[in-house]
Amino acid sequence: MLRRHLLEYQALTVEVRRGTAVESRHRVSASLRLRDGARGGTYGDPGAAAFWRSALKPFQALAIVQDGVLAAYGLDTADLAVICASHGGTPEHTARVAGILDRIRCGEPDLHCGPHTPYDTESAAALLESGRGPGRLHNNCSGKHASMLALALHRGWSTDGYWRFEHPVQSRMRDVLSEWIDVDPESLEWATDGCGVPTPLIQLSEMAEAYRRLAASAGRSGSAAEAVVEAMTAYPELTSSPGREPLVIMRGTSGRLLAKEGAEGVLCVAAMDDAWGLALKVEDGARRAVGPAVMRILSGAGLLRGEELEFLNSLTEVPILSTRGEVVGGIRAAEPREIDSR
Repeated sequence: MLRRHLLEYQALTVEVRRGTAVESRHRVSASLRLRDGARGGTYGDPGAAAFWRSALKPFQALAIVQDGVLAAYGLDTADLAVICASHGGTPEHTARVAGILDRIRCGEPDLHCGPHTPYDTESAAALLESGRGPGRLHNNCSGKHASMLALALHRGWSTDGYWRFEHPVQSRMRDVLSEWIDVDPESLEWATDGCGVPTPLIQLSEMAEAYRRLAASAGRSGSAAEAVVEAMTAYPELTSSPGREPLVIMRGTSGRLLAKEGAEGVLCVAAMDDAWGLALKVEDGARRAVGPAVMRILSGAGLLRGEELEFLNSLTEVPILSTRGEVVGGIRAAEPREIDSR
């Protein structure tokens, strides 16, 4: 029993194999929190922290729901889904965000986020063929930015500088976040996310616990948590894009699991029926390691059902293709190794 207690965490590595040889390795840290906040497992660095990046969006969206923004502007569940999204920049995504801006009488130039090529490869190719460059609507965070404008307008605040740390919009979102984590958001280190708004550096254990609490609270009828979780799980195609891990996970579990990615190899997952939460970070930021890593944890902990394992198997090993489309290797998590902390 003492030895089991001393085996506090497991090393988790995702290997990139070309042929039969390991060509590269990605180290991963993760924290799993079970029902009532019990520690379900720690992988890699037990004190690992990361910038929350876009995996923070569901908690930012809670302020939109709590303050009555949706009702004030006639926004629906699908709109809330794209507000929580790291979307692919598809025509469906951009039209949905444009619709939100129209409801609040704003336009694309009012968004602070800059343009980038759509994550969705078909949409990116179509944009290139049209001869047009990407706009701010194509930014994967445009839904979040539209909601921040809406919150400012609804509360009578100036929209100027809505993205700045000291703006009332950001302050309100930190107030809401304080209800879900055990540290004061003001005490955290904040930096600027890729889309231009603040994002906190926080321990993975805090991320995992926040997602566990979100899942547990989603069962309360009429709660903001219920609205956010329902939107994301009912419209996973609006919160993500084809081929990306959150969309695969939510579709493969028929919405039983909530999943949200963040840049630099961050992923958070929560279970609606069992109220556990998981947060992981690929140390070098490589997104290609996220799928194999999360599958190693979820399958190893027995958190997936038989039919879910089969559907999500595509994430377990990601093929490496040559320029001719031939499979020349694969990306897969190594067998977990317990670390003796004595």
